[in-house]
Amino acid sequence: MPKGRTRRTARIVSRLAGAEAARAVRSWAGRPQAQQPPEVAKLDRARHIRRTLEELGPLYVKVGQILATRPDFVPQYIRDELENLNDQASIEPFARFETVLEQDLGPRWRAGFQEIQTEEPLGSASLAQVYKAVDATGRACVVKIQRPDAHEAVLGDMSVLKTVVRLFAKAAPHFSEVVDIGAMLEVLFTVMQDELDFTREAHNMKDARKAAKGFNRVCVPKPLTATPKVLVQTYAEGSPVNRIKPDELSKKQRKAIAYQLMEFMFRGYFIDRRFHADPHPGNIIVSTDGKAHLIDWGMVGRIDRGTSIATLGVFLALAQNDGAAMARHWVSLGTATPWSNPSAFIQDISRIVPHWTDASLEELNFGVALMTLLRYSSQRGIQITPLTSVVGKSVANIEGSVRCLYPGLKLSTALRGTLKDVMQDLILETLSEEQAAQTALNLLSALTHGPAQLQASLADLSTRQLTLQARNNLGDPIQAGRRHRGVASTSGLPVLALGAAWARQCRRKRLDDG
Repeated sequence: MPKGRTRRTARIVSRLAGAEAARAVRSWAGRPQAQQPPEVAKLDRARHIRRTLEELGPLYVKVGQILATRPDFVPQYIRDELENLNDQASIEPFARFETVLEQDLGPRWRAGFQEIQTEEPLGSASLAQVYKAVDATGRACVVKIQRPDAHEAVLGDMSVLKTVVRLFAKAAPHFSEVVDIGAMLEVLFTVMQDELDFTREAHNMKDARKAAKGFNRVCVPKPLTATPKVLVQTYAEGSPVNRIKPDELSKKQRKAIAYQLMEFMFRGYFIDRRFHADPHPGNIIVSTDGKAHLIDWGMVGRIDRGTSIATLGVFLALAQNDGAAMARHWVSLGTATPWSNPSAFIQDISRIVPHWTDASLEELNFGVALMTLLRYSSQRGIQITPLTSVVGKSVANIEGSVRCLYPGLKLSTALRGTLKDVMQDLILETLSEEQAAQTALNLLSALTHGPAQLQASLADLSTRQLTLQARNNLGDPIQAGRRHRGVASTSGLPVLALGAAWARQCRRKRLDDG
């Protein structure tokens, strides 16, 4: 573990812990400073946490953004503040970045540009600074340069966090049954690998440009030159989506852009299974000709086929006002703990889904609604795949961006707009040679191992070594750390009764033969 990063992290976190301890002491002693309204105290605490994460650096900013989507264990007032997390950093002089340009583009790197506006960057983030330029051909472009020490700092912080999470898992095993923080961080670490290598970001942009070909109002910049620490791409003219003036675009243009953005994201979730994981308003530039340019493709999420299909089922059930189906699809995304109660979870969701169906962005925050499922499922003892946090963050970001343009958008309408393409792709995938081969392999495995497993179970029955654990705690309140009752049972299942009879017949036959 990098000792320098460990000491730095410990110093910053200790400062936060000290402030919290001092606040608690003042409150206990009843000092005047502590006699502030509870809401003001909460806001002050949340701001302190957010500023600490920003000071810790880019990895912790991403962690905070993920935590903002986890209502199952992060209080509302803290999540509200974490939504304000930004990856902005203090501006450093261009001279500090020239060594990076020389290392990655060569000593004659200036020959590739007619001009670079080095006086003030377009943006300054924890990982990089971005400058507007004109390349050798006279084309307007953007130069993104990684900070000299960013790569090592992020890797060092990853190492520190891995150790902290391992210690936490040992200290809170019950919590870790439902919220696998280690797995959640691994997903985040994987996503951030692309941000540390600009050649990967360029590859993501190329894939996204192909996906955007069917959308006349969605564009992705073209990568021109890419090295691990330098990325040159075409310039997206326009303003961030949250800074568009009310009279700058017509209502028709706003509506068209909003629905195409949502449909483009749905394509990423359900067809390509690669999606922009950070489409906040600053990463969507809208031009005066009515087109949305998605920039910053460093943070891209990837999901497997099963997770993608289950997530699609969640959205479809929401559109159809089917709470039970929505809950079942959500449960299929996770793993039941020994104290889980899926039946109660289905009842929870069936009560709230009617209030969500057919609502517009003006009426409902769908990102928050999606994470409400996470809170209910955690309370009922169901551990959900960490990929859900990345998808939830992406949904919350794109929803917030689209709301700036057209708050009347309905998620169900946007889903119907792309459902035909999604289902067509799924059907073709199901009929593909690869899927047919996978189905055949599953069948062969069942035919090969099924009889042997049945024979082993029957042998256990014949020696009275087979028992089944059945839960009888469905009426018990599910509480963290509580032990629930279980009973051993070997009755009530016809197949086991048949097996027992077969075992008795075998014993009689052996006795007769003896």
